[in-house]
Amino acid sequence: MLGRIFPPINRAGWPFVGLLVLATLGLAAVNGHLVWLGALLSAWCAYFFRDPDRVTPTREDLIVSPADGVVQAIERSPPPDELALNDAPRSRVSIFMNVFDVHVNRMPCDGVVTALKYTPGRFFNASLDKASALNERNGFRVTAPDGWDVACVQIAGLIARRIRCALKIGQSVRAGERFGLIRFGSRVDIYLPEGVAPLVSVGQRTVAGETVVADVRAQESARGGEVRAGST
Repeated sequence: MLGRIFPPINRAGWPFVGLLVLATLGLAAVNGHLVWLGALLSAWCAYFFRDPDRVTPTREDLIVSPADGVVQAIERSPPPDELALNDAPRSRVSIFMNVFDVHVNRMPCDGVVTALKYTPGRFFNASLDKASALNERNGFRVTAPDGWDVACVQIAGLIARRIRCALKIGQSVRAGERFGLIRFGSRVDIYLPEGVAPLVSVGQRTVAGETVVADVRAQESARGGEVRAGST
């Protein structure tokens, strides 16, 4: 119960929280009124790096969201060259994370990491389409037991300038497992297998490790979505 009210903090966040706590103590020695500012910043930092548990669907051939956030765009696009997939366009689902979202990223599917590449770059606003090609990014490819591939790209944003990824080539992974994070606002692109349509729509919120983005077995076409308001 306590973990639901106060989610644990990802270990990558402890240095930042610790520095802010020390700075708060320093402010207390200078001016007691500034303690509240330091305390608020420390609390926000702990909130940003929160790392709650997630319940991941365990059925084979499901692809789950790698990030918390809003589906910003769904487009046909070729995967990044560095991931050694063919140039045929695939459905790309772009998920934008603002500074209030959980920033811990999770694996989209079961399989083996067969490609991994960090690419330095610019820091345009992650909501811009050009961010996929020009921003600092870290991409990887996962090959599922049945042979299909999913590509996933962590993209740094205007504020986010540090991408963390703990994956290695040849590593076996499971859907929903934590693999990294991006600090302070960013975006994650996921390239679905060829011929697989997304089951999310633009504007929909996703939960990392829980929201089903696609089903390799599904035969339905891509879904649409709209905001619907009932009576109040």
